[in-house]
Amino acid sequence: MKALVLDDYNKLTYRDFPDPECEADEVLVRVQACGICGSDVHGMDGSTGRRIPPIVMGHEASGVIERVGSEVIGWSVGERETFDSTIYPLDDWFTLRGKYNLSDRRRVLGVSCEAYRQHGAFAEYVAVPQHILHRIPERVTFEQAALVEPAAVAVHAVELTPISLADTVVVVGVGVIGLLLVQVLKARGCSQIIAVDRIEERLEKACQFGADVGLNPDRTDVALEVQKLTDQRGADAVFEAVGISPTVNLAINCLRKGGSLTLIGNLAPQVEIPLQTIVTREIRLQGSCAIAGEYPAVLRMIEKGQLDVDAIISNIAPLSEGADWFRRLYDQEPGLLKVILKP
Repeated sequence: MKALVLDDYNKLTYRDFPDPECEADEVLVRVQACGICGSDVHGMDGSTGRRIPPIVMGHEASGVIERVGSEVIGWSVGERETFDSTIYPLDDWFTLRGKYNLSDRRRVLGVSCEAYRQHGAFAEYVAVPQHILHRIPERVTFEQAALVEPAAVAVHAVELTPISLADTVVVVGVGVIGLLLVQVLKARGCSQIIAVDRIEERLEKACQFGADVGLNPDRTDVALEVQKLTDQRGADAVFEAVGISPTVNLAINCLRKGGSLTLIGNLAPQVEIPLQTIVTREIRLQGSCAIAGEYPAVLRMIEKGQLDVDAIISNIAPLSEGADWFRRLYDQEPGLLKVILKP
């Protein structure tokens, strides 16, 4: 088969690659669409340590079942499906408690680290276990289904966070995940959503998706503006979708006493936080990791038009052009959000 292979750091090659083996409990998927995730872009240069070459990246994907293993039940050749980015064991302590995203033995598609290598979906075919499959509704396209994974990340974060209908919520960083967060929070019924980003185009899109206010930290004192918009209390909840010290601290400064900060971004391995502020203001810090069963809900939301994922797709391109699109995303080309590659 043909695949887009990270042969070395900053070296992506579209070339022949061995077909994946389909185990007894797996299905072989003919990939129809695969999104370039920010973690793939950052992993390309080796900075994350999660994409050790050679590796076929890609975990935001959809396709058609080409072959089923001998132990597969309930799935047939030709069915349209998408799949979780996490491959998890069914007998794990965390899995049995509905937290498979925390399993010690989980693997992530398209990730290569010291512990494992799991080739992903920037290829003509990928093999995945049957228990991570999800059928694509008739009215959902392959390209839309490739956006289920990042949308599920946003839904998972919102589900972890205590939010009421009358709450004011801030989203720090409105890239792909942040824009999906705005849509999910709007569907959740939050009374006021404030988007924060340094790129004006993203703030405009966030407001199109339901944010009431867009604030640029290069042009305004964000924490002060949030205070003004909340009768000097601060936001009830903040979602941080970047993952560096300045944005984490900005998020904390936007919160009211007793507020909740949910951390999704993880660009930096470590960040500095104001411990005394967190303790004396009783601020709740919550990490949000990946997905834990949100795929069916997201597929329904897309089908019903509650999530507009099409507006986040900047370009759809052949997999053979993938190296160029990775470079353009890496260079932060203006206007680029989500790029979908098609084998």
